[in-house]
Amino acid sequence: MAVLVYTENWDGRFKKSTYELVSYAKAISDMMETTVVALSIGPVEDKELEKLGDYGVDKIIKISDDLYSVLDNQVYTRVIADVAENEDANVILLSHNNTGKALAPRLSVRLKAGLVTAVIKVPSSVEPFTVCKKVFSGKGFVHLVVLSEKKVLTLSKNSFELVEKKTKPGIEEYSPDFTLGDFKTRVEKVDKQTGKLILTDAELVVSGGRGMKSPDNWGPIEELADLLGAATACSRPVSDEGWRPHEEHTGQTGKVIAPNLYIAVGISGAIQHLAGISSSKCIVAINTDPDAPIFEAADYGIVGDAHKVLPELITAVKEYKSEN
Repeated sequence: MAVLVYTENWDGRFKKSTYELVSYAKAISDMMETTVVALSIGPVEDKELEKLGDYGVDKIIKISDDLYSVLDNQVYTRVIADVAENEDANVILLSHNNTGKALAPRLSVRLKAGLVTAVIKVPSSVEPFTVCKKVFSGKGFVHLVVLSEKKVLTLSKNSFELVEKKTKPGIEEYSPDFTLGDFKTRVEKVDKQTGKLILTDAELVVSGGRGMKSPDNWGPIEELADLLGAATACSRPVSDEGWRPHEEHTGQTGKVIAPNLYIAVGISGAIQHLAGISSSKCIVAINTDPDAPIFEAADYGIVGDAHKVLPELITAVKEYKSEN
């Protein structure tokens, strides 16, 4: 019996979310007194794979054929399911990102496994297997008992700390029995954004709402973000008005993010917006309305005009950086 974790890579490199997932897998394997098997699909150098051993992986199975460098949901599902069967894995873990959301339900059906998405904590019990996740747009929690022999879980980003438990995992090459004709997905062209932080990967985010009053007033938002090394974001009304690009829209109908710090400037805090940012480790709100819903979710709040508060905040950050 084992815990299988699908370690997604981006251009042959792992991100922090992958190591979070591996740390989570190790915690579950310790509770179940079993081992962690990591599956890597696509070309990744052994040196990069070995980094997974820093977080407790006991065995690494790699599929390095270029044929698998492009995600195909049907093929990847069959590959992960086959490896799970070969390794006698009763718990299969994926990140709760676009890839995990696509693969987890398919795996659940194929393996006849119970599925719980967006878990946020280590199981409170493995007998019975009980996991926790947020519900009602992050306003509540539910503890779910999974009764099936096999379980498929996706882990919410930034919900589990990195825990180093160094091992020296063996690396095994695996060659699935697929041909080019089995792949239904083709990538004709790739355009990558450069020179800007990807919002869903950012540890720090500075976000603006209608309280900024005009797209011409976004300079201080961008300056503060630049000083902090943060990504910029916005509420839905701002993107709908065309003040900011739609890829910056955070909320239930936009990007769901979980940064360490989220600074909300001039955002009232509608429930749809809070649904997209409620997993942030720390929320700082700046708003003129002391009764704005955003303050109920915020860890720190500043009641004041953003056009007066932001310049002072920028000055304070500059002074701090010059002294340290």
